[in-house]
This record gives sequence, C-alpha cells and structure tokens, in this order.
Amino acid sequence: MNQIVSNTVIIVILVVAFMFALKSSVAHFRGEGSCCGGGGKDVKTKPKKLSNVISVKEMKIDGMHCDHCYTRVHNALNSIDGVNAKVYGKRKEAVIKIGKQIDDSNLTEAVNALGYTVVSIKDI
Repeated sequence: MNQIVSNTVIIVILVVAFMFALKSSVAHFRGEGSCCGGGGKDVKTKPKKLSNVISVKEMKIDGMHCDHCYTRVHNALNSIDGVNAKVYGKRKEAVIKIGKQIDDSNLTEAVNALGYTVVSIKDI
C-alpha cells in the first residue's frame, strides 16, 4: 500500500511539472514567451520621421524568435540617428529607411551587439 501512495505522489508531481512546461512552451511558440530575457510588455520606440530618405535597405536577421526579439532589434535600429526601421519578425528581416549617410557596418553592429546575426543587407 505504501508503494502505491509513493508512486501516486510521484505521478502527480510529474503531471503538474509537465503542465507548467507545456503552458510555457505554448506561450514561447506563440512568441509570447521570454526566450531571450524578455517577457512582459516591451515598448517599441517610435521610428523617427525622416525629411529626406536617401536609401532603403533590407536586412535579413537570424536568431530572432519572439516579439521581444523583434522589439529589441526595432529599438536598436531606430536609436541610430537618421534611421527609420520596421522589423518583420515572421520574415526575419528589417526594412530600413536612411535619412543621412550611415555605413552598413553601423547597422550591422547595432543588431549583432544584441546577439543576433545579420545574414545580409542590401539596397532595395
């Protein structure tokens, strides 16, 4: 009888742990989890209005997995003076409007500093 009680307690503990893991996994795959230190509500900085757009670039980015990742990249790019960027998480890319002379390496460094990888950057 003692063996049955012990096994039942262990099974209940495992089921509860599995339910918590499942709940967290579902949130993560919906992009609501905190895969990269995020979670909660992230505030996107509003992109600057540019009076003169001198070029538009498309940046392919690897390593973004959730809304928190997209927001981090969005904020980093838009913090650069003369940049208006939109990040499209599902496509793993950013479309960047540039209003003054900015080297591609500056854009790449801003994204790489967050731990993501810029796969390519090209004029569109």
